Amino acid sequence: MTNKKRVLVFPCGSEIGLEINRALANDIHFELFGASSLPDHGKFVYKNYIEGIPYVEDNNFISTINNICQEYSIDFIIPAHDSVVLKLAQNAEKLKAKVITSPLETCEIARSKKRTYEILKDTILCPKTYNIDDENIEYPIFIKPDVGQGSQGAKKINNKKELDIEYNNNKNIVISELLTGKEYTIDCFTDRYGQLLFAGGRQRTRIKSGISVNSYPVDNPEFIAIAEKINSVIKFRGMWFFQLKENKDGKLALLEIAPRIAGTMGMYRGLGINFAQLALYDAMDFKVDVIKNNFNIEIDRALFAKYKHNIEYNTVYIDFDDTIIFNDKVNTDAIKFLYQAKNENKKIILITKHANDVKQTLAKLHICDSLFDEIIHLKKEDEKSVFIKDKNSLFIDDSYSERKKVFENLNIPVFGIDALEVLIN
Repeated sequence: MTNKKRVLVFPCGSEIGLEINRALANDIHFELFGASSLPDHGKFVYKNYIEGIPYVEDNNFISTINNICQEYSIDFIIPAHDSVVLKLAQNAEKLKAKVITSPLETCEIARSKKRTYEILKDTILCPKTYNIDDENIEYPIFIKPDVGQGSQGAKKINNKKELDIEYNNNKNIVISELLTGKEYTIDCFTDRYGQLLFAGGRQRTRIKSGISVNSYPVDNPEFIAIAEKINSVIKFRGMWFFQLKENKDGKLALLEIAPRIAGTMGMYRGLGINFAQLALYDAMDFKVDVIKNNFNIEIDRALFAKYKHNIEYNTVYIDFDDTIIFNDKVNTDAIKFLYQAKNENKKIILITKHANDVKQTLAKLHICDSLFDEIIHLKKEDEKSVFIKDKNSLFIDDSYSERKKVFENLNIPVFGIDALEVLIN
């Protein structure tokens, strides 16, 4: 491949969209475009960001997506929400870019838990389900919307009175046995020939808002056997996953399937399996295979901050002790920012009161002194603000007193090492 293929992700600020960005943002063969209906975190991580897309139910949704595909010469669309998966699959023939998901029938099956259970009940173990008027319901039970995602609308029901209240509010629910054991997600990839190339389980050890925020691999031959059975009944292409949970007898029962990226697939990406990348190559009819590294891994996810700012500067003035180096080791955040500044053609000036020969110390730490356009080596009593000549600059120093003097005398942005993350793209 010589020209980059352009990939549209919608909605790009979902956990799924953010994982797609992590998977593809640094791939030299693809250029990502993120789109969202409302301002979201995608704005802070996608270099190409498009806002104000109609909601998926809007009559103008498909035409708007097509307009974007034309305007930006989009080659592929990766849906990052279950409803979007189905909508794009339903309109695949109308779209001006190829949708990365499984066939329409598979997307329709996956969007309904009732239909999923009906199709797979003779192939794998599915939860025991009830009708609202069944007299043999064994409480407590579990209900969830037939069409839904995550844990939205899912709850434990203790008696008939509670069930009637919930059913009156939403009649399109699945009423099932309560599964009380461990919960697993099995991440899968099926190529264009229908061959299951990979199925790997991970335990959902901590869940927040329906999202697995702590997970680690679990090797269980039964996971692969169940994946193969599902793959033999339902036609997949590309990335997909399913969830299992132990019933009261310790047997694994199906919760749901989804023909899309899972946000926590990043765990297996860490082991060498980039599901989004594989799916794109497979969509281009390239032969793909899977290499999985053999080491232990655990993923834990939490809120993560990215920043946008309006600072314009030509020059970075940066301290050395306790800034570029910290506890006698290289501060990799500082080095990352300096190389970012170098890539953006900024001038970098090291301004330091280092007690020893600073070039020798740099060499000892394997930091090339040519990274700096200038090195200003001061005496202990010197004021750094006096030596800062470029007023279109910023100043980085661990010392509050140094930052205060520079700010008061020169009125330029000043940063401690705790705020470097603001500057890193």
